[in-house]
Order: sequence, then structure tokens, then C-alpha cells
Amino acid sequence: MLFSQRKKQKVTLLYLFVLCSAQYSTQPETWQVKGIVGKSLSFPERVLKSGTLLYGDLGNIAHVYPGKQSNTNLEKRFKKRLHWNNVTGFFTLSDLQIDDSGIYTVDNADEEMTHAFQLTVYYVLSKPQVTVHDNISCSLVCSMENRREVTLSWYKGGEILNQTSSPDLNIILSIPLKVDVQNRDSYRCEAANPVSKGTAVVPHSCIESDPSKVTDGDERTRGSLIIAVICILVASGLVGLAIYLKKRRNGPYLMQPSLPTSFPLPV
Repeated sequence: MLFSQRKKQKVTLLYLFVLCSAQYSTQPETWQVKGIVGKSLSFPERVLKSGTLLYGDLGNIAHVYPGKQSNTNLEKRFKKRLHWNNVTGFFTLSDLQIDDSGIYTVDNADEEMTHAFQLTVYYVLSKPQVTVHDNISCSLVCSMENRREVTLSWYKGGEILNQTSSPDLNIILSIPLKVDVQNRDSYRCEAANPVSKGTAVVPHSCIESDPSKVTDGDERTRGSLIIAVICILVASGLVGLAIYLKKRRNGPYLMQPSLPTSFPLPV
């Protein structure tokens, strides 16, 4: 009796194991794919004769019929943006938008295969903005509008000095940094997401407005300008002095009254 119960338990456990395994094997594997706003993306699973494309909770958004006929306008939001190529068998979604992100499932009825794709759409990033907070100490702030999965970082060469990110897409990301002016060219601020990055460098105003940080070349240029100005002033003074002395020397002769050449005879 005890042996019979144990045998039934083993059979029950084996049945449950097979049932769970079969259920697990029917779940399609999900592949991660990335898209860019405004660009197109083809799901890498062919449907050559018949099949469907499903999206999240909306269900069927495109259908392929035998005879290479298709209907890709089942859902209004994808109208004129979703296409099926009867040669390659790929579904393509064009003019991608941020809210196109989600799980797309290609159901190939001919081969009885199903593939799921997790699509994430990103913006192409522009370069961040670097502003000078304090010219004398070269204190900077790097900032940009936050986007999906954006990381903002300060680098010195290949070393990350400071980094920030946030899941809140309604904020401005910003990180400060005080730069060593002698190595100014080795610093950069970089914004990056999984599909793009933008880079900004340190503005020249950090050294141009600080007289204590002038380079040797700038010092020589400044010295040459000062010497030229002094020479012009000295030359102008000498010319003025010469004109003054000439006028002073000729002044009495020019002012002396002329004597009459004849005198009247007394009556």
C-alpha cells in the first residue's frame, strides 16, 4: 500500500514536470532590438507565406496571407508606417517614435515559429552645453535635457571624473567641475545613450579672462604691443617738440614791424 502511494506521487511529480517544461518551451524567446527616432527598423524574422505581427496588448497589427498578400493597416497608429516586404519576408516599421517601444511578436504560421522582440526607441543625442560659472577658477557646469537612458559624464582623458543620470525625463541633467587650466584640453563632457553620444569641450574663456594664466606666447604678444605703443608716443612727442621749437625761433622775426623806406620832409 505504501509502495503504491509513493509510486503515484512520483508519477504525479513527473507529470507536473513535463507539463511545466512543455509550457515553458512554448514561450518565445525575446530578443532586444534598438531603434532611433525618425528612422526605420526591420524585425529579423521572415514570414514568406502566411503569418502575423502582434504588438503588446493591441494584438494583431499586421497579417500576411498566402499568395504574398498583406494587410499592415490594422492599427491606426501604425498606418502607412508598417510594411511587409514580399521578397525578404520582413516586417518594417518606419518613422519610429518614442512610444513605439514595446514587445513585437512575429508569428510565422508556415514554420509554426514565434519570435518576440523587445523594441526600445531612443533619441540621437546632441552635444551637451558647457557654461563657465567662474572664469578665474575655471569652474564649469555641463548640462543637457534628460532623455531615455542618458548618462552625463565629465572625463579627463579616459578617466571618468563625475557622472550622473536620472529616470525622471522631465529634468535637466547637470554636473559641475573645476578644471585645471594647464591641462584644459584633456577635459571633455559627454552625453551618451545606447545608440549615440555627444561631446563638448572646455571653453577658451577660462584662460582668456584670467591674467595670471596667460601663456608665454600671449605674454610676448602683449609685450610687443606695449613697446609699439611706447614708440608711437615717443615719436609723436619728438615731432611735436620740433614744431614748437621751430615756431619759437622764428616767432620774433615774424612779429617785428617793418621800418618805412622814406620819411616826410619838414615843412
